[in-house]
Amino acid sequence: MPDTKVKDAVDQVRAAAQELHKAISDAAAKSGGAAKADLQAVPQKAKAAIDSIKGSMAVQNTTAKKHLADAVTYLEAAGKHAAEGAKSSGREFQGAVRQTIADARAAAQKVSEAVAAKRTAESTQSSRK
Repeated sequence: MPDTKVKDAVDQVRAAAQELHKAISDAAAKSGGAAKADLQAVPQKAKAAIDSIKGSMAVQNTTAKKHLADAVTYLEAAGKHAAEGAKSSGREFQGAVRQTIADARAAAQKVSEAVAAKRTAESTQSSRK
């Protein structure tokens, strides 16, 4: 029987990554200082998502672990680009925001791929029984 607590953890990680992507997209739609203020919160949110991913990685299958590790890489990049964007202006700011959004989107995709890999492994295991 699959461990529902683990499934919940991975699903929560996916929800956190998707929420981070939404928050960055919403920040990008704002102007000036409001966008920068929202962008300043991204590194902390990315770190929380990374910590959550790392907490759930140990019990995942190899494929899911790979996707989660890739998600961590993208989240780290998103945090870095957000921090850079919060300190810049003009074209540099816009470029940092675009890169942060792209990184967050890629992280969310990788977590979704990890969820799919986990479910595939569970399905394969249950069909063998």
